[in-house]
Amino acid sequence: MPSYTHPSDVSNGRRWAGRTLSGIAVLFLLFDSSIKLLNLSVVADSMNQLGYPVRLAPVIGAIELVCLTVYVVPRTSILGAILLTGYLGGAISTHLRVGDPLFSHVLFPLNVAALIWGGLYLRDRRVRTLLPLETVPPLR
Repeated sequence: MPSYTHPSDVSNGRRWAGRTLSGIAVLFLLFDSSIKLLNLSVVADSMNQLGYPVRLAPVIGAIELVCLTVYVVPRTSILGAILLTGYLGGAISTHLRVGDPLFSHVLFPLNVAALIWGGLYLRDRRVRTLLPLETVPPLR
């Protein structure tokens, strides 16, 4: 079975940059799923504003936490990134549907997805194999 986190696959700087990017995304999503699971009043207000029943907040939080757990396990991190991308795409769609501001609400999930995939790209050679950006010739 191939190794995907072998120390020689990634330089120390690239590994730590990837961990940092991934860590920022993980901390945000962990906070987000936790407040949904706790069904805080701010979550209830947000769910009402977005047009979702408040009773779904813990369900959405649990789904987010499962996707996040799949992402933080090295063996399943690519699957987790795919699942989180779908989850964040739903958030983008919801914010577009209710007419939220573009930069503060609609594009924020896209930024989180960029952290997820950027961190994974830097620390996992499987992703770099699928998307070899280093071999792209520079623009003239």
